[in-house]
Amino acid sequence: MQPTAQALGGQAKTSAPEGRKKMSHTSGNILLHLIFSTHQRRPLIKPEFQPELFAYLGGIVREMDGVALIINGTADHLHMLVRIRPSHSAAEIARVVKTNSSRWIHEKWSADFAWQTGYGVFSVSESNVAAVTRYIALQEEHHKKHSFRDEFLVFLQKNGVAYDEKYIWD
Repeated sequence: MQPTAQALGGQAKTSAPEGRKKMSHTSGNILLHLIFSTHQRRPLIKPEFQPELFAYLGGIVREMDGVALIINGTADHLHMLVRIRPSHSAAEIARVVKTNSSRWIHEKWSADFAWQTGYGVFSVSESNVAAVTRYIALQEEHHKKHSFRDEFLVFLQKNGVAYDEKYIWD
């Protein structure tokens, strides 16, 4: 005899209303590495509000039913490793995160703040989460040797993204 769904921690099977088919649950494990900079890569992320900003960004992701695994960066850009639901696109996550955080910074810290228009987003496999987390955690160290510009171009090249450099920077 097969165990019931309830015995396995699931729900008992119910039939769908007449004329409708029961749909399966949507599942996914979508991990994204988002990278974006301040407008013109100016050093606008100040030490006095950086920790609060990173926490606020994590809260935005949480409100979208996602998880920010790590957020870190420097005065001119940041990296986010996030786990998102299949119902959200990378573009939607970037738009909401940048719009809401920019408004928050304007209201609380600096009317002069702006993010760059675009962003980079790269898929991450579960097996690479630890390596990407380590990379993001060590941003301050990394940028003692490499500029954001060089770092971003390497990301594009490593990920096979075709680009024209004159359209990357605002």
